[in-house]
Amino acid sequence: MSTEGNPATPAAWRPCSNCKKPIGWGAKHWVCAVSTCNRPGTSFVFCSVRCWDAHVPVMNHRDPWCEERVAPARAPALSPRPPSPAAAPAAPAPAATAADDPRRRVVGRTGPPFPPPPAETDILIVASRLKDYIDRKSGMNTSAEVLEALSELVREATDAAIERAAADGRKTVKARDYRP
Repeated sequence: MSTEGNPATPAAWRPCSNCKKPIGWGAKHWVCAVSTCNRPGTSFVFCSVRCWDAHVPVMNHRDPWCEERVAPARAPALSPRPPSPAAAPAAPAPAATAADDPRRRVVGRTGPPFPPPPAETDILIVASRLKDYIDRKSGMNTSAEVLEALSELVREATDAAIERAAADGRKTVKARDYRP
């Protein structure tokens, strides 16, 4: 059933809480997993991790992460039909955990029950902070390629620091491991 021709049904599920770009029905989106952001009165949704990342410094989160979700498949019917009396009651669905839901994936937080994203491709730099720093320091803009390049440098330095900590017999990487 298409909702595009029906003017009474909205074309998009909700707008992004940051950039106001429409998030379509059945589209992938991200929600802030911090409890103050996912209350019924606020319930922020974002069209991309970048929009969520821009929201983090504004809300002053201490340990933020976001979760990938999928919007409802289509708009709810405008006038719900009452159940037919001949219909048999449905059996209750078994309780599902968040780990069973393939539509959810945690971004920015690792550990059970969700697998971490691939470490080789993650952006390790907080985009909004770096862009603000460059703007304040020079008045220049920042290309998205800078984040990838800096993340690669951080990965290389961290790999070397891990090797130094392991060579010292430690399981903790310290600041001194980053110095040559």
